[in-house]
Amino acid sequence: MKSEDYVQQAYHCILQNDFMEAIRLFEEAIAINPADAEIHYKCSITYARNNRIDKGIEHAEKALELAPGKVIYKYYLQHLKAIQLVHESKKQMDRMSGTSVVNLYQVVFLLKEAIALDPLNAEAYVWLALTYSELNEHAAAISTLKEGLYLMPAEQGLDKLLEQLKKRFRKYINDSLIE
Repeated sequence: MKSEDYVQQAYHCILQNDFMEAIRLFEEAIAINPADAEIHYKCSITYARNNRIDKGIEHAEKALELAPGKVIYKYYLQHLKAIQLVHESKKQMDRMSGTSVVNLYQVVFLLKEAIALDPLNAEAYVWLALTYSELNEHAAAISTLKEGLYLMPAEQGLDKLLEQLKKRFRKYINDSLIE
């Protein structure tokens, strides 16, 4: 079978929501034609849809290496790396007990890097806002969350979160005035 046949079968599997089989078929196509950047790119997308970001990045990097002038490959790789940074930030936040300021600023750094890579990653803005709030940087938290709201205006949960951050900010200001 030719690599194109495997790609067509992979598309059929995607339409059936069988991403694992689609990945297997894309990998077969790559084994036949390892220099085809487009197959690596498509395989990368399928891995990412299956929450296997590391493998998605691996194939996106290969696609970009094979076709360095293809801007869409570059942007997709940046998108995946941003997702990876957000996941890493969330893991660091989950592991923190007694959250040290240094660790929180490391998370801020990762999330800012994610936003630089993919300015449309709304999840990065939300997590950055939550991290700022943990640092008692409430104005930055509110501002950052508002940016996230512009990206996801229909997300009602973010409106509630914004109100909570504003309440925390008011409480912080009031507590500071009392002291």
